[in-house]
Amino acid sequence: MIGELLARLGEDLANRISGPLSLRLLLQPGVAAFLAVRAGMRDARERRPPYFQTLWTNRSQRGRLLREGLSDVAKVLGLAVALDAVYQLLVLHWIYPGEALIVALILAFVPYLLLRGVANRVARGRYRRNA
Repeated sequence: MIGELLARLGEDLANRISGPLSLRLLLQPGVAAFLAVRAGMRDARERRPPYFQTLWTNRSQRGRLLREGLSDVAKVLGLAVALDAVYQLLVLHWIYPGEALIVALILAFVPYLLLRGVANRVARGRYRRNA
């Protein structure tokens, strides 16, 4: 049963690369990257440490940082879930909410997590040189 579920999930996720609404696979990470760079620059101006590093190493800040990151990408996550639901209705003729959430996290939150700290480091270096 679990094996069949995982096989279907893997096949469904792989099939999203081609087909209707495939442009969202570029647009959603792009919007998340823009938001991450904007937040990373804000972090650098406020002299905060890199986001992802602090998320993993500072347990006391983790909850606040996760809430902040989710609020930054909430609209992108919501749009990603909605677009994936439309894709599922068009192609699969059914909605799998778990799959839609997985796709939304991959397309929106993962790029945000990876790029916010990088943007912070780059902006911090630039701010130091200008100071």
